[in-house]
Amino acid sequence: MLTRLSIRNVVLIEALDLDFAGGLGVLTGETGAGKSILLDALGLVLGDRADSGLVRAGEDQASVTASFEFTRLPDVVKAALAEAEVDVEPGEPLILKRRVKADGGSKAFINDQPVGVALLRELAPALVELHGQHDDRGLVNPRGHRALLDRYCGGDAAGVDLAWREWRTRVEALAAAHAALDQAAADRDLIVAHLAELAALEPAEGEEEELASARADMQKGERLSGDLAELQHLWAGSDSALAALRGAARRLDRIAPEHPLLAEALAALDRAVIEASEAEDRLARAAEALSHDPAMLDRIETRLFDLRAAARKHHCTVDELPAKMRSLRAALDAIEGGDADLAALEAAAAKAGEDYRAKAEALSATRQAAAGKLDAAVAAELAPLKLDAAKFRTSVNPLPEDRWGPSGIDAVEFLISTNPGADFAPLAKIASGGELSRFILALKVALAEQGGAATVIFDEIDRGVGGAVASAIGERLARLASGGQLLAVTHSPQVAARGSQHYMIAKSSEGTVTRTSVVLLDSAGRQEEIARMLSGAEVTAEARAQADRLLEGV
Repeated sequence: MLTRLSIRNVVLIEALDLDFAGGLGVLTGETGAGKSILLDALGLVLGDRADSGLVRAGEDQASVTASFEFTRLPDVVKAALAEAEVDVEPGEPLILKRRVKADGGSKAFINDQPVGVALLRELAPALVELHGQHDDRGLVNPRGHRALLDRYCGGDAAGVDLAWREWRTRVEALAAAHAALDQAAADRDLIVAHLAELAALEPAEGEEEELASARADMQKGERLSGDLAELQHLWAGSDSALAALRGAARRLDRIAPEHPLLAEALAALDRAVIEASEAEDRLARAAEALSHDPAMLDRIETRLFDLRAAARKHHCTVDELPAKMRSLRAALDAIEGGDADLAALEAAAAKAGEDYRAKAEALSATRQAAAGKLDAAVAAELAPLKLDAAKFRTSVNPLPEDRWGPSGIDAVEFLISTNPGADFAPLAKIASGGELSRFILALKVALAEQGGAATVIFDEIDRGVGGAVASAIGERLARLASGGQLLAVTHSPQVAARGSQHYMIAKSSEGTVTRTSVVLLDSAGRQEEIARMLSGAEVTAEARAQADRLLEGV
């Protein structure tokens, strides 16, 4: 609920700090004292359009701060704050602030964290519900009537919402499958042709690297063939250098025992023969590895060209061609087996649709039954509010299937008829300002147990009525305020006497400076203000006595 409202430099208000409590708070004062300024200030901090005309003359900026406290933060508020990444600790007050500059610029804050004004507007319906002479929101707006009836009847609106989302998900999956199959069928001949080409090619992962390496070796062999042949000739035949070394080793072996140096020479020659033999072996192996086969080189180059051409055609690398083959086979299998998958998706979508319809029809039946009960509850409140000739009806009408949605299959709207025999029509189109406020009060009383905004404000709901009707309004406002918070701007002493807190709004002038102030009245102050409301400009003893009787009567 609203616990504190701080206003700085808003029109006639220089500085004002108001503390509020639960229950019924009434705000009174003479006409033109500035009650509308308070509501404008509260509207500003709740996201209304920033008007530079609100800034007090001669000041650079105006500001309004509203503090709200909750035992448990409303889910809709918690979700909106989480999405906006605004941190509010459990048990911590929710503090909204708005600053408006004289040039029209504005800034918004929640718990000292900068936010967009749109977030204030999003939170406003859960924080404050305002009903006034020209109310075009809240209970008057038919867009919220269905949700109000659902809360009243206790139907499974959440289940219908979930069923709708499941149905939509299934329908979208089916549509996507149809589109995919249609596209795949259109591409079937192309897929078959591509698959046949790749199957004939039989690409393998790593093949490109192996072929490129083999081709490079052959190209080197072609370039080195002359040198290799000449080197092999040096090592081959009886007149080669290696043959000469071996011959020298045999002759030296026969005379080596004759002198130690000859034995050492033989050992060195044997090592040379061994090294030369290894060189001969490696030369032969190199010649074999680098052998140049023109036919084989041509086959390798042709294979590389075919693989790379296929990769370019399919916009992938050569090593990705096997995976491309697998994906084409999968696409072909999907086309050939798509009917079975499609049948399963169609069955799932049909089942989800039946589930949604069943839940929505059950909710619709619950709404129809609750509508009659709500009509009766509102009707019981109309006569005491001097609306005994009026009738209230909750219209629950089926929607065409193309307008079904997460809220079900019904259109819900609150309608009234103000005169016998007159047609029923929307609240805002039929009722006058005073009638509209009393209709809203009757509806609020009927819906009292169904929750709503943390703070409810009625602006001059008692305009144009008095006596027993004003007393009935005061009694109902007090009943609505029990266990919650309701603020009423009123000109009726009967309503004012019902308040658990009474604020008096006054305007004063000093020279050319005019100020609006608000005072929380004590018992004596309440008696005097109610007496003023009863008697007018001059407060009489009789008016004070009547004020006492009103206060004692509540």
